[in-house]
Amino acid sequence: MRDGLVKQFNLIRSCSGMSNPVLINLTRGNLVESFHRGSICMVRGDGEPVLTLGDVERPVYPRSAIKALQALPLVESGAADAAGLNDKELALACASHSGEQVHVETARSMLAKSGLSEDALACGSQWPIGEEAARALAANGQEPNPLHNNCSGKHSGMLTLATHLKFSTQGYERPDHPVQQRIRQTIEEMTGEAAAPRMCAIDGCSVPTWAMPLRGLAQAFARLASLSGLSTERAVACKRLIHACTSEPHMVEGTGRFSTGVMRALGAAAFVKGGAQGMYCAAFPEHGIGMALKIDDGAGRGAQAAAAHVIAAVFAGKTGGAGDFFDPRLTNRRDLRVGEVLPSDELTDALAGLGRA
Repeated sequence: MRDGLVKQFNLIRSCSGMSNPVLINLTRGNLVESFHRGSICMVRGDGEPVLTLGDVERPVYPRSAIKALQALPLVESGAADAAGLNDKELALACASHSGEQVHVETARSMLAKSGLSEDALACGSQWPIGEEAARALAANGQEPNPLHNNCSGKHSGMLTLATHLKFSTQGYERPDHPVQQRIRQTIEEMTGEAAAPRMCAIDGCSVPTWAMPLRGLAQAFARLASLSGLSTERAVACKRLIHACTSEPHMVEGTGRFSTGVMRALGAAAFVKGGAQGMYCAAFPEHGIGMALKIDDGAGRGAQAAAAHVIAAVFAGKTGGAGDFFDPRLTNRRDLRVGEVLPSDELTDALAGLGRA
């Protein structure tokens, strides 16, 4: 198994013929102590490129960055309306939440509207991502349950879809279940990429994740932003999910989290969603642009920093810069400033003038 993976990695590297550029540098004193390589793709709804940096054709797993795409069938099918889901619940269906009480109760409400309980969830139990929420749970002598899982909203949405369409809720997370097949078809249509079985893996919450190029992921989010080339039903669903997430940003992540902060600051102008292993996707409706980025080493710090600089460049003049969304300071345990998280020259040059795109 390992030999096969090594061969695949070497083949990918040789076919790409390139190393991705350094996007983010971490300094300590007068030196760059470490750095993050990665790639970024930005396109318009019609596919016109806005920015290409690094290898945007190599397939990557988008992980939780595409939960909004996974939630589209929930709205398009009429399941959301039939269950009476509100904006908070729709935002939670697109969320990687912190497990705060409002998140847990909202997931429970979504399930109850379909006559289900947490026992139906296949995402597994997880201690809350939010430190305060985790401490409160432990202080009360409680153990986490599946509602605390950061993906419980997504799974509750999938169960809502299964119930509405009269599919069995058993095995709803499996790649061959009708719910996952509908989601797969939607992802293919939005990205313009085939979700090939050999590129399918299992995400942290047990649902399928299909590897595809950043270019296709950026295209999907450009369609979310611009509604270009979409049917009336899909355009309505896209607008509804974007509205839900940008009007209820706390539900998408939670207290002190990056995407929540960006959407609070920019409102309906930006929908931003991260995923595990250094993934970020974003839709900028005012500009009709979609963005997808991947940090090669999977570091969330590098991904957030890169995303913050992209967003600051898109909204140049409307924000104070990337520092509005990401703290560049590196501090030690005495809170002394010992270094910074900085964009590379290549990233800075690539983003120059992006606000006029």
